[in-house]
Amino acid sequence: MENKNNVTEFILHGLTQDKTVAKVCFSLFLAFYITIILGNLLIIITIKTSEQLNSPMYFFLSYLSFVDISYSTVTAPKFIYDLLVEKKTISFVGCIAQLFAGHFFGCTEIFLLTVMAYDRCIAICKPLHYTSTVNKHVCGWLVAASWVGGFVHSVVQTVLAIQLPFCGPNEIDHYFCDVHPLLKLACTDTYTIGVSVAANSGVISLSCFVVLVVSYAVILVSLRTRSSEGRLKALYTCASHITVVVLFFGPCIFIYMRPSTTFSADKMVSVFYTVITPMLNPLIYTLRNEEVKNAVKKLWSRKV
Repeated sequence: MENKNNVTEFILHGLTQDKTVAKVCFSLFLAFYITIILGNLLIIITIKTSEQLNSPMYFFLSYLSFVDISYSTVTAPKFIYDLLVEKKTISFVGCIAQLFAGHFFGCTEIFLLTVMAYDRCIAICKPLHYTSTVNKHVCGWLVAASWVGGFVHSVVQTVLAIQLPFCGPNEIDHYFCDVHPLLKLACTDTYTIGVSVAANSGVISLSCFVVLVVSYAVILVSLRTRSSEGRLKALYTCASHITVVVLFFGPCIFIYMRPSTTFSADKMVSVFYTVITPMLNPLIYTLRNEEVKNAVKKLWSRKV
């Protein structure tokens, strides 16, 4: 493939072309982004400063909150700024950097959510072996593996995209740079690369989703021998994680587990996993977890 690239920047269509709607969206998504930063920072600070929240579950949750902040920051600031400007442009280098960072943090989050399901499975099914199986050393390696897995996935996606020739047009019908919109602009047959992109993203999403389903199936089976109170307590503990998994994996599977085609609904679905889910995560884990709520209250009382 001859890498003939005449494009130095891309023009983003953004979320909407309607100026009135764009102004409303600016206020709304600015509030969402501030909530993402403050909510996830609160989770991180609470876990780091609380002596009660020292279990592996909260260790993973603190890293999930950090990834949520990073992931939303890849797209949200420029997306929010572009809602107020007439011409929404991004340089070629900036576009590739955004693509790399988006897939890096997004894939890392997928692996972290999978690791958290494994943690809950061991905690509920083998409580007597939990402290020895999921110790600090193991937790560190699991988090490191999530980061490395996200990096490798992102490198593959970026290499596949960067070798494409772009000779015009340079208009991306999206509010950020992603693989499928870029494949649509390439001046060559992208079928093979499109299959590779779908396979890379799809295999990761599907395999992690299968691991999640199996983990919770094992948990449900193990709960049959527990008392009603024990079952409710275990399910209540897992409910927050299941909610986050559904909110994040659903849109990701819709976008990436298909051939290199784009739909009009893609932008709205992408908003869900780049903005809405990172905003809801702190609320879900805080409102449904008494330990976190009590730790937040103690932290607030100390500050006051």
